[in-house]
Amino acid sequence: MRNTLFPVRCFTCGALIGHLWEPFKESVEKRINELREKGVEIDKSVLGKVMIETLNDLGVKRYCCRRMFLSHVDIYVEIMKFPRIT
Repeated sequence: MRNTLFPVRCFTCGALIGHLWEPFKESVEKRINELREKGVEIDKSVLGKVMIETLNDLGVKRYCCRRMFLSHVDIYVEIMKFPRIT
């Protein structure tokens, strides 16, 4: 789903990161599903490790850029729940 409000650039250093959001989300979902199939219970620590491994694989090195991924809340889905006022 390409409809997202993820920033194109890191707010701190200005590095281009917007193109990495979709691969990040897909990779995290894939890894979580693989762990569930193996019977691993998914808690916050496991999710954090998966996210960190994914950021390493994508080559996101700066902590300011990593923060953009780890702290992003995908509110687009929440916004779409509200009806239009005409």
